[in-house]
Amino acid sequence: MAFFSRPQSASSAVKIVSPTELDDKAKPQLKKGGPPDSPQRQCRNILIYGSCRFQDKGCLYYHPPVCCKARPESPLPGPLSAHAVNAPVFVPKAPLNTFSASSLIPALPQDASPSPSSNYQGHNDYDPYAHQASNDAVLSMESQDHNGQFQVDEYDDTAASLGAFYQPPQNSYVRQPLDYHLYTHPISDSFTPSHFIGDALREELQKRSETIRAAPVLGLNLPGELQGYHSLAPLESLAGDRRKFFSWYSTVYRASSSTDGASYALRRIENFRLMHQAAFSAIETWSHIHHPNIVRVREAFTTRTFNDNSLVVAYDYHPNAQTLYETHIKQKAPVFHQGRLQALPSNLSEDTVWTYIIQISSAIRAVHEAGLAVRMVDATKILVTGKNRLRISSCGIADVLMYDGRQEISMLQQEDLAMFGRLVFALCCNNLAAMNTLPKALDVMGRFYSVDIKNIALYLISKPGPHKTISQVIEMTGKSRVLREMDGMQISLDRMEGELMSELENGRLVRLLCKFGFINERPEFAREPRWSETGDRYIIKLFRDYVFHQVDENGNPVVNLSHVLACLNKLDSGTEERIMLVSRDEQSCLVVSYKEVKSCIDAAFSDLARVSR
Repeated sequence: MAFFSRPQSASSAVKIVSPTELDDKAKPQLKKGGPPDSPQRQCRNILIYGSCRFQDKGCLYYHPPVCCKARPESPLPGPLSAHAVNAPVFVPKAPLNTFSASSLIPALPQDASPSPSSNYQGHNDYDPYAHQASNDAVLSMESQDHNGQFQVDEYDDTAASLGAFYQPPQNSYVRQPLDYHLYTHPISDSFTPSHFIGDALREELQKRSETIRAAPVLGLNLPGELQGYHSLAPLESLAGDRRKFFSWYSTVYRASSSTDGASYALRRIENFRLMHQAAFSAIETWSHIHHPNIVRVREAFTTRTFNDNSLVVAYDYHPNAQTLYETHIKQKAPVFHQGRLQALPSNLSEDTVWTYIIQISSAIRAVHEAGLAVRMVDATKILVTGKNRLRISSCGIADVLMYDGRQEISMLQQEDLAMFGRLVFALCCNNLAAMNTLPKALDVMGRFYSVDIKNIALYLISKPGPHKTISQVIEMTGKSRVLREMDGMQISLDRMEGELMSELENGRLVRLLCKFGFINERPEFAREPRWSETGDRYIIKLFRDYVFHQVDENGNPVVNLSHVLACLNKLDSGTEERIMLVSRDEQSCLVVSYKEVKSCIDAAFSDLARVSR
């Protein structure tokens, strides 16, 4: 049955008039009483819509010439003649352009950032090395610069998030929700709530996996290969005001290594000419520092691939991470709560501040013991890679850019402590320029936080001296707080082990499915009766049909993952439960147990493995 829709009009009624002599003269080829599918009949699309879009694409029916006064672009039809009742409907033999999911994906604006949820996004114009005019101007510029960047928003299962940002060359596909593959119940109620692991751990890991495997952006004229790295994708905006690292422009890319296939973050310093080869000695020392609160440095090299002298430093890549500034200090847009527009709470809890102080202190201590200085203790250079987890990024670059063999490392380490103090004030006061008005900052800290936090902040910004060390800061933190931090880490470890236990079943089921794929319907044994249609192999074939090829009473396929998982789990354990296997022609049936089917599978797979060896 053919369906068609009439164009929109003020009235749904269609006026039908009797044929006139003019109609007969205008269509002399139309035969009266001819067959309804005669090629001389006028196309019904012309009578209803005024035009036929298949006229030049194989429509077999008559299309009268267009009058010079006609308006083919007008969608409103004129009065229909009596011939319109018997006019045939043209149905094309080939299907029209099918509707694809890509039509739902909005186009990427040209001024938008090409990378979603980057881990180095948000390097604001506030930079102590960029020589900005004032902090107020910096904050206002920052709020304007980030309007064109993609931030880490709430996940929406109905939106093709990656497809909205990238235009991959392959066909679009319908994405499933992040938890569509989970069959085990959440175990969050079985453990103590963790200070370092959120409730939606699996969804967060899925988001990170999607970000790592996102297709690189096309049309950015990036090099295809860079010192063993390929598939470069920028992690921050390449348009608008550029970010500066000291006095040089800087850009961060995500790239895949040709050696191990892992993803890394490459920070490129543009137009930098290396004057001393000894400056790379610090990078070698940084590459040996493995600390949970430091983004590990991999290597550094110079290149002319970007048509200039560039310095590139490779780091571990932490997807969907944000800077401390974006997470806590940058002003958030107000949200509706109970029918009113309310601003989100900005002050950090004291437990979170102590967590950050302990983690940063531990990282600085490891760097100072290695004979280096961090030189990057800044809210725009420290990443939040998880719930209350910090990592200091961009380490080692300052040692190369500002290389001076005569500079004392002890003075740089004292500067680390001063920067640490300014960071504590910025987090507590929710303002990067809190140190500009110290009395007001101390008043805010006294109203919201304990005296111990204020004492540590004052100690860090005090005058440098031989007794001012990071070890002293750790002692001021207190053993009780350090032990509480250790307890939280152990609780997180228990939670991670519990999540890992729920994933062990996936490996068992995949091994069973692989054995099915090896055994069933092998093409080289298609004419071998001993293998395919007799004995153990026939039982395996019928069991495969029992698990995957069931139909309902109407003959429709049954797609029930619960049935599949239950059968595979019983098969893997080899239970004594019996099932009835019916042949495809329904002329014979076998009653076997899961244990017997498992023995058949093991025997058949052993035969294949023996021949392959």
